[in-house]
Amino acid sequence: MTETVTGPARQGTDTALARYAVRLGDDALVLAQQLCGWITRAPTIEEDLALSNIALDLVGHARTLLALGGRLDGTGRTEDDFAFLRTEREFTNALLVEIPDGDFAGTVARQLAYTHHAVLLYEALAASTDPELAAFAVRAAKEVAYHRRHADDWVVRLGLGTAESARRMRAGLERVWPCTAELFEEDALVRGLTAAGAVPAPGPLRERWHEEVAAVLERAGLPLPAPKWHATGGRDGLHTEAFGPLVAELQSVHRQFPGGTW
Repeated sequence: MTETVTGPARQGTDTALARYAVRLGDDALVLAQQLCGWITRAPTIEEDLALSNIALDLVGHARTLLALGGRLDGTGRTEDDFAFLRTEREFTNALLVEIPDGDFAGTVARQLAYTHHAVLLYEALAASTDPELAAFAVRAAKEVAYHRRHADDWVVRLGLGTAESARRMRAGLERVWPCTAELFEEDALVRGLTAAGAVPAPGPLRERWHEEVAAVLERAGLPLPAPKWHATGGRDGLHTEAFGPLVAELQSVHRQFPGGTW
């Protein structure tokens, strides 16, 4: 027999799960905004379309997760409220998704790290005790699997390409890798939700993630970075200097036309 949790305990779980959903929604939203910067600037028109489609998938993920957060926390906030009416300190995305692109190889390196994490996480979240989050995860895992294949292909292509493309790919990996550990941080929020069966423990996911990305880099003839420091703070609203302008750009149209809907 399955025990149903009600009352204050259920409310506490919903509030915690709301915060967790918003974290993931912020990751997807901010990364989508970053990828949109490549529209008309990508190396080829095919890549322009590919990155645009990936960004659209991520916007869809963000909308679902942020709306779920607004329902679970009892505020009734919509995805637009979360996206356009918060200050930069109120965003809880991981720092990985907000660091500036640098060049195309840097974007590919970030996509490699993010997509392998996202696929593993969403596959595990499909077993969540929360039915809405589980249903979302089933769909999102399939979409992000395509994003992962796209990133893997480009890592191998650049790693085995010219001396210059390999150099840029190595530099991109070294640049983003200090921000990868934050994806697997286990704070009190995550520990509580893991104990409740709502979300997976980060430890096993990190081990599989490490194995997967190492295998891709081996195919590409590239070394696995071993950073001597790890960035953190994004989940607590502490962001990089580049994040303020990025949020301002994201929110500019909505702030010019308050109350507008599209």
